[in-house]
Amino acid sequence: MFIADPPLSRARQGQYLAFIHAYTMVNGRPPAQADIQRFFQVTPPSVHQMLLTLERGGLISRRPGAPRSIAVLVDRSDLPALEPGYAQPVKITVARYSAPIVLQALVGERLT
Repeated sequence: MFIADPPLSRARQGQYLAFIHAYTMVNGRPPAQADIQRFFQVTPPSVHQMLLTLERGGLISRRPGAPRSIAVLVDRSDLPALEPGYAQPVKITVARYSAPIVLQALVGERLT
């Protein structure tokens, strides 16, 4: 299914394909290279090289000069599950507001 490289490289190829497929399904359009870069936390040249490798292997197609034109050519059932380990952590706090001020605004009385 994937290009004949070491197993770790094939696993990485599968994750790129799974991400491109999932992103396209969720957002209704393929990812930009910057989206792939953010998800995998790699450099732009690394993303570009992987896309070239996948394209040479016949696993994706792209239209030259057209942004967001990546299409996965592998059957959906052959794609691996997307591993969540690459995703960036999500900040759940807002540093600008302290908890007492926010609670005071919600409750409507002064907290000290």
